[in-house]
Amino acid sequence: MTNTMPTAAELLGSRRRVLVTGGAGFIGGAVVRRLLRESDAMVFNLDKMGYASDLTSIEEVLTELGDGAAQRHVLQQVDLADAKAVRDAVQAADPDLVMHLAAESHVDRSIAGPGVFIESNVTGTYNLLQAVREHVEGLSGERQENFRLHHISTDEVFGSLGEEGRFCETTPYDPRSPYSSSKAASDHLVSAWHHTYGLPVVLTNCSNNYGPWQFPEKLIPVVTLKAAAGEPIPLYGDGLNVRDWLYVEDHVDALLLAACKGASGRSYCVGGYGERTNREVVECICSQLDLLRPARNPHKHLIQMVTDRPGHDRRYAIDPARIKAELGWKPRHDFNEAIAKTVQWYITHYAEKKT
Repeated sequence: MTNTMPTAAELLGSRRRVLVTGGAGFIGGAVVRRLLRESDAMVFNLDKMGYASDLTSIEEVLTELGDGAAQRHVLQQVDLADAKAVRDAVQAADPDLVMHLAAESHVDRSIAGPGVFIESNVTGTYNLLQAVREHVEGLSGERQENFRLHHISTDEVFGSLGEEGRFCETTPYDPRSPYSSSKAASDHLVSAWHHTYGLPVVLTNCSNNYGPWQFPEKLIPVVTLKAAAGEPIPLYGDGLNVRDWLYVEDHVDALLLAACKGASGRSYCVGGYGERTNREVVECICSQLDLLRPARNPHKHLIQMVTDRPGHDRRYAIDPARIKAELGWKPRHDFNEAIAKTVQWYITHYAEKKT
């Protein structure tokens, strides 16, 4: 494989209308920005505009593109739990491709209040599947043949690994938290709608994403902003839980490839070859802060060990061999370079704006 990635326009081909659920979120927003920059497709952004939703990055791209680009982005402020509103939104979008990223995704929040995760991730996915199924049945010819619903999920549905091995597409499901259980349920619904009703679907399960524009409740933005402010940095347990880190733009590459080139009914695991312990990630961020904002003491002195959260999986790692072999994907960004870019972005967009 070369280091180049086909443009969104090249991948979409004849698909002119794309519905992205959760398009005001972190990963969904990155997908929307790519579609707007690299194609002339109409992008319908279905998002309930919850606490982590943010259209700022998309608005910046629309301003950058100018000349009527805003007409290609349509916000549909809809809660997936509202079946009628979802049906109406799908009918209005009349999509050739649906990329389903909308989900409640914070594990700690799922432990404190699991109900909303069931409503959004399970019932919401069911409502979308029903609406899309009706839509596809009304299509004909090339539009129906080329249609795909791409369901984007997480590696957390597979549970926890030991010191060896990696998750792959045949790994048995073993979710451990309300969040991962809700995503596992949604995966199974999507697969069932394919096998039972013939709905043309593609599934992907990704490792931990990072990059600019992530809502500051996940590890990397939280640590960056706390370190920049000189505040204590909480680190769960012994800090040795392992995650496989995937830069968000590399994930967008994989998502567009899977959505447009993946076989119907096929699933693909997407990992960044970026296994790091949480302590290693935190200390890497602290080292970046030492360069960007030197303090009297190294920033890693701010690290404070805190009680581990319930059901904290020990290790995640993904084997992306299938998507590499079948679709030619591989990550384009090195972790150390991408984390440096990410930390710099948060310092510029958050920390420096408060000073």
